[in-house]
Amino acid sequence: MDALQTVSMAAGLAWASGFRIYLVLLVVGLLSHYGTITLPTSLQLLANPWVIAASGFMCFVEFFADKIPGIDTLWDTVHTFIRIPGGAALAAGIVGANSGDNAALTLAAAILGGTLASGSHFAKAGTRAMINTSPEPITNWTASFGEDAMVLGGLWAIFTHPVLFLSALAVFILVLIWLLPKLWRGIYKVTDGAKRMLSKVASPGTAP
Repeated sequence: MDALQTVSMAAGLAWASGFRIYLVLLVVGLLSHYGTITLPTSLQLLANPWVIAASGFMCFVEFFADKIPGIDTLWDTVHTFIRIPGGAALAAGIVGANSGDNAALTLAAAILGGTLASGSHFAKAGTRAMINTSPEPITNWTASFGEDAMVLGGLWAIFTHPVLFLSALAVFILVLIWLLPKLWRGIYKVTDGAKRMLSKVASPGTAP
């Protein structure tokens, strides 16, 4: 694996993990199992049939959980502690194996991979939290199916057109830098408004 492929695969799998960690594990495991790609020794466990089956089951559960307003936000909250470490571990495993197990490069890859996974995860979670303020489910479904398509398209580009993928990733990072502060301000306003409303409901009115 040359340097460009290594960077594309490490950055791409970390990025995609922030959206759909189980889909990433399933696709990479299947591609490795059938000999389409060669994984580093540290990641070859992903091609084990039992791991593929577990990834497939969780991917199935996530597909539906992600399309139910409210449940998707709870799912995202729990997976903060899964997607980010998972993205960091995938990036570290790929870079470490292709750098002669250079400890410094492996650690740097883990940090950058975790950062990419964090960015995509919080962009997804924040967007969904804002979307869920609307009572209709169509926007939620559209966003979810869009994320499915984006991750699958990204995985295809990672392995077939690394330059195209890295260019798209650079654009994503720029948009993310612009978007995240606005998302968090919007979420703060929504949660602050909800707290005020609950406080008024909880506090008994004063008698005239």
